[in-house]
Amino acid sequence: MKAVVPLAEGFEEIEFNSIVDILRRAGIEVITASLKEGLVEGSHGVTVMPDTSIDNIKPEQFDVIVIPGGDPGFVNLGKDRRVLNLVREMDKAGKYVTAICGGPVVLSRAGIIKGRKVTSHPGARELLTDAQYVDERVVVDGKLVTSQGPGTAMEFAMKLVELLMGKNKVQELNSGILARL
Repeated sequence: MKAVVPLAEGFEEIEFNSIVDILRRAGIEVITASLKEGLVEGSHGVTVMPDTSIDNIKPEQFDVIVIPGGDPGFVNLGKDRRVLNLVREMDKAGKYVTAICGGPVVLSRAGIIKGRKVTSHPGARELLTDAQYVDERVVVDGKLVTSQGPGTAMEFAMKLVELLMGKNKVQELNSGILARL
């Protein structure tokens, strides 16, 4: 299993770190891909060094894409044609397309959520008029998975592990993590 996490200035640190960490602990190869070269600063001043540039990402190499939120992170991702094309191509290929917080807005901009069940941070809800909005912490609609925000990041990451690797893997992981799921 292989996941790509696009990263833009203003990403939400809790979401990004929780998701990348949990997926890697599960044995999923995670590649973080930035919109620009060098360090990327989160919405609360934490900086990270991405693994590569979004220019090096090919959708056929990945099983899942994870769009983190954060303001203005999700706005920056949603303005980038490379990210929007990647989302479209992965959705068209039947891969998992996932997003948290404001991230579902990126999926809307890519045109892939019309009529599908999604959730998001409450502040982004009005930007998802083309979807069937569900006010739940994590929402799964086929291979489209969305979540609400930093406080749901662990549940979201564990749901991705469950979908990609099974419930036994979640139980194995959680025996050391002790998350309330």
